[in-house]
Amino acid sequence: MSDNVPFSAEDLPLQKLYHWAKTCPDKIYLTQPLGGGATRDYTWAQVLDESSRMAAHLQSLGFPAGSKIAMMSKNSAQWIMTDVAIWMAGYVSVPLYPTLAAETVRQILTHSEAALCFVGKLDDWEMMRPGIPPGLPCIAHDLAPESARKAYPNWSDIVARQAPLGQLPLRGVDELATLIYTSGTTGMPKGVMHSFRTLSWGSKSALVRLELPKTPRMLSYLPLAHVAERICIEFLSFSLCGHVFFAESLDTFVKDIQRARPQLFFSVPRLWVKFQQGVNAKMPAEKLNLLLRIPILSGIVKKKILTQLGLDQCQVAVGGAAPMPPALLRWYDRLGLPIMEGYGMTENGAISHATFPGVLRPGTVGKPYPGVDARIDPDSGEIQMRGPCVMLGYYKEPELTKQAMTADGWLRTGDKGALDAEGNLKITGRVKDLFKTSKGKYVAPAPIEDALVMHPAIEACAVVGANLGQPLGLVMLSENGIKEAQGEKDKLASELAAHMNGINEKLDPHEQLDHIIVVKSAWTVDNGFVTPTFKIKRNKIEDAYGTHFENWSRTKTPVIWE
Repeated sequence: MSDNVPFSAEDLPLQKLYHWAKTCPDKIYLTQPLGGGATRDYTWAQVLDESSRMAAHLQSLGFPAGSKIAMMSKNSAQWIMTDVAIWMAGYVSVPLYPTLAAETVRQILTHSEAALCFVGKLDDWEMMRPGIPPGLPCIAHDLAPESARKAYPNWSDIVARQAPLGQLPLRGVDELATLIYTSGTTGMPKGVMHSFRTLSWGSKSALVRLELPKTPRMLSYLPLAHVAERICIEFLSFSLCGHVFFAESLDTFVKDIQRARPQLFFSVPRLWVKFQQGVNAKMPAEKLNLLLRIPILSGIVKKKILTQLGLDQCQVAVGGAAPMPPALLRWYDRLGLPIMEGYGMTENGAISHATFPGVLRPGTVGKPYPGVDARIDPDSGEIQMRGPCVMLGYYKEPELTKQAMTADGWLRTGDKGALDAEGNLKITGRVKDLFKTSKGKYVAPAPIEDALVMHPAIEACAVVGANLGQPLGLVMLSENGIKEAQGEKDKLASELAAHMNGINEKLDPHEQLDHIIVVKSAWTVDNGFVTPTFKIKRNKIEDAYGTHFENWSRTKTPVIWE
């Protein structure tokens, strides 16, 4: 395996922070919304100063070197400063998703042996609070819920009275930097161990393929506890002297993105779909298609739409964390915003494959990053890879680590794939997601879901069918779909049936959907149907709806309302 990406200790996050704080101390690094349109800016010098003071405080508590320090918060300036402070103090950061159930909070804090937990900006703190083990010391961020700020020492109070560290500490390139607990689409989360090398090499490798300006503007809104946001926002901002804006809430997201006007923007398929549906709600698809065919008007329309989305300055748009429907990629390409698609997982620091900016290859995730080797197992069809970005292993789980790696050192991704004529990788589904119908035929649900979700009334979907005669498509309606169902339910049912028939025409007989089932309840992070990056939890779908599958299969109508 060739590691052909130049890499040195100077690429590590602490060294980068020290460099920018010295060479451009007054440049704004982080912009934090405070509510009501107010914001607070932090320069590189201020970030280093506050992080150093918090690191000195952590060291004063007497934890052994390498102790695990947890952080439970939505994205914020103090999230990144906390990560830095933990590293400067000689410890290991353990970020938790801000939407976890108390039981999962307890499991992660206990399993990681966290010595302390930072509590930050949270929407459901009282729900999560019982997950904090009794006696575990905590520190509250400035944007933490009021009850947390009253219960625990506060960030600003600590940094105001604490002197900074006497010298700027360095961490070894192969030291453990963080435990990233998987989002748990299949069972309890596992603590993925990453060193400073694995994550820093990953961000350096990504830059070989990305064409970004110096000091790019970025918007951070997907959970920083997720590896993709960690690489695309935190580590790339260190590498490029980026300016990171944070989103305040879902309600203010449009204003947040318009304020940031990001030059690098990463999003997951479900949100790219929602942006598209928002455009189509204001301008029907037929009218938009017509306008885009008129040379003079086309440029005006594209600029207006991208400006309204806050993406008129975007130079690199990235999709990932789940497959991007090819039709969606083509739609954005017509708008003048080509989306490069990345493929990776927590275990390889989100770095495996990616398409090239501006080179549309719908249905594939491109070729391996420089320094990454990839292969497809001839027996199972599983994608396997290796590279300097691969995890050190699962924390305290040697048997699971052994299962994740082949005997000759390749990471088993759990995804099935194939190569096109150009050598681009096509994801055909999860090895474990394949199901067999009662006819003995295997079905890969992911490609069917990519087509199904492209109807404007559908926000999310899942294809199921183990031991059934034919697969079923469960769909969750979008906001526009809900409005249409309330007014013209029969018309929407006809549209969905026609959509299903169009998909079936392109599928093999054993893959064709028998019915579309419109579910009542929204699939959200809060109710556990999706991960924090909006990937469907198939085991949750099976548990919630499985008892109805056979009855739905016997129904005569193509569209069934739960």
